[in-house]
Amino acid sequence: MTADATPLPSARRPVPVRRGPGALPGALRETKSGLVVLALLVGAGAGLGAIAFRWMIKTFTLVLSGHADYAAAGHAANPHVPFLGRWFVLLAPVVAGLLYGPLVQRFAREARGHGVPEVMYAVARRGGRIAPQVALVKSLASALCIGGGGSVGREGPIVQIGSALGSSLGRVVRVPEDRMKVLVACGAAGGIAATFNAPLAGVFFAMELILRDFAAEAFGMVVLSSVTASVIGRAAFGNTAFLQLPAFGVHHLSQYLLFALLGMLAGAVGVGFTRILYWIEDVCDWAWRGPEWARPAVGGLLLGLLLLVLPQMYGVGYPVLENAVSGKYVIAFLLLLLVGKIVATSLTIGIGGSGGVFAPSLFMGAMLGAAFGATAHHLAPGVTGPVGAYGLIGMGAVFAGAARAPITAVIILFELTGEYSIILPMMTAIVLATGVSRALSHDTIYSLKLRRRGIDLDQKPEAAVLAGLTAEAAMEPLPTPLTETTPLAKAADALAASPHGALPVVTEDGDYLGIATAHLAAETLADGEHDDAPIGALTHRPALITGETELADVLAVLIQGEGTGLPVLDATHTRLAGWLTHQSVLTALHRTHPPRPAAHPMTGDS
Repeated sequence: MTADATPLPSARRPVPVRRGPGALPGALRETKSGLVVLALLVGAGAGLGAIAFRWMIKTFTLVLSGHADYAAAGHAANPHVPFLGRWFVLLAPVVAGLLYGPLVQRFAREARGHGVPEVMYAVARRGGRIAPQVALVKSLASALCIGGGGSVGREGPIVQIGSALGSSLGRVVRVPEDRMKVLVACGAAGGIAATFNAPLAGVFFAMELILRDFAAEAFGMVVLSSVTASVIGRAAFGNTAFLQLPAFGVHHLSQYLLFALLGMLAGAVGVGFTRILYWIEDVCDWAWRGPEWARPAVGGLLLGLLLLVLPQMYGVGYPVLENAVSGKYVIAFLLLLLVGKIVATSLTIGIGGSGGVFAPSLFMGAMLGAAFGATAHHLAPGVTGPVGAYGLIGMGAVFAGAARAPITAVIILFELTGEYSIILPMMTAIVLATGVSRALSHDTIYSLKLRRRGIDLDQKPEAAVLAGLTAEAAMEPLPTPLTETTPLAKAADALAASPHGALPVVTEDGDYLGIATAHLAAETLADGEHDDAPIGALTHRPALITGETELADVLAVLIQGEGTGLPVLDATHTRLAGWLTHQSVLTALHRTHPPRPAAHPMTGDS
C-alpha cells in the first residue's frame, strides 16, 4: 500500500449521515473537509511545538553554558560557574545526560537518537501510530542534549515531535490508517516549516522521506499543515531564514565543473558520515556495560573532552557555519571542523543522545565546500568565484549524499538564500552527490538505522498471485462484535476467546466503530485501573475495506495490523459485512491457485 491519503482501491469515502454527539468526530474522520481541519490543527500544533522546542533549547543552552550559542564563544567561561573557567564543558554534557538519560529510558526509548527513522517506520509498518508521550519526552531530551553541548540538530526532534502530535490527534479522532499516515506527515512538515522558516522544505521533507509518495490529496494536506505552522513560526521568530548567508552567483561557466566535482566529493563524505556514525554507535554499544539511563552522562565526559579542544562543536553550531560560508576560516581549520563535526555528532548519538543529523550534515557540507572553494581559488583565482558559493552548495550536497533526498536538499538551500541564480549549480552538485551516494551504499543515513534492526522499508509483499482477487472472495463469517460501551474486563474475555486476537466494535445502533485487539486490552488491564473503561475507547480503525477491495491491498493491511483480523464493510461503509484473516486469505489463494500434483519421485511424471 502507498502511504498517502487515498483510500484503498474501490473504497470511495461517502459522507455518512450521523446525528448526536458522535457527528463531529465522524465528520472529521471520514470527510475530505474533516481531513483539511485535522491538517490545519496538526500544523498549528506543530508550529506551537516548534516555538516551545526552540525556547527550551535556548533556555537550556543559557543555563548550561551561560551563552546564547557557545559554539561562537570560543573558550569562554560559563558566567554561572566562573571558577571552572573553560573546563565547565567537561561537566555540561554530563549534567544534561543525568537529566535526559533516565527520562528517555523510563518513558520513551524511541526518543533516543535522531528520530526520523522511527517516524519512517511508524508510517511504513505501524499505520502511523506513535506513542503520544514521544512529543514531550523528545522535546525535553533533545533540548537538554543540545543545550548541554550535544553536537546534533533540531530537525530530527521536531519531526518526531510534530509527527507524534499528528498521530495522537488521529488516534483521538480514530481516523483510518491511511489518513493517520497523512497526519503524521503533516506534523513532520509543520515542524520543519516552523523551526527553520522553510515551508517548502517542510513539505518536500515529509513527502520525500516520511510518506515516500507524492499522491495529490496527501500533498495538499501536507502543504496546508506546513503553511499553518510556518505562519505561526514567523509570528514568533520573524520572517527571516534561520541562517543569514550572503548572496552568491555563478560568474564563469567553468565553475560548473568545479561544482560537479564538489558534488561527487560531497556524496562520498555523506556516505562516510553515515558509516562513521553507526560504527561509533557500535563501539559505544560494545564498550558500555552499565545501565542505559546512565550512558549519556558517562559518555558525556568523552564529549566534554572533545568540546574542550573544539568548542565550535557545542550544540548545533550555526554561527560557525555562517563564518565558514563567509570565508572567515583557513583551509586547515575548515577540514578540522569537518572531521570534528563527524566525530562529535557520531559520539553524541552513540552515547545515547537525542538530536537530528540534518543540521550536522549542513555543517559538514559548509566546511567541505568552503575548503574546496578556497583550494580552488588558490589554484585558479580568476575563474573560481567566491568561496562562499562552494560552501553553500556543499551544504546541500552532503545532506543529499547522506539522506538521498535531492528534492528536499535543493528546496532547503533555495529557501535559505532566496537566490535563483545558484539553482543550476546547486542541482548539478546535489544530483551528482545523490548518484555517488547510491553507488557507494544501498542505504541512507535514515534507512540504515532500520536495516540494522532487520527492517527494509523498500520490501513489498508479493502480490502477483493475488491479482484479480477481492476481499469478497476471502470473507469468512463475522464474529460476534463488541458494543462500544462494553466494559474492558468483560470485552477482554471475548477477545481472549477470539481465535484471531481481534474483534470488531460497533455503536449501540450497530454502526461500525473500529476494532479492538487482545494485545492492547492486555496492556491496558495490566495497570489495574481501567477494568470498567468502555472498549470503545481502545478501538482503532484500520484502512477501509469493502467487498471489492483488492486482496493484495487487504494483505498489506493485515501485515501492518496489530491483530490478525479485519472487518469488511458494506456499500454504506457503516455496517459490517464480513471478516478477513490471514487464514481466509490463504484459503482463497489456495482455492484459486491449487498446488500442482507432486512429481513421481523416480520418473518425474505427475
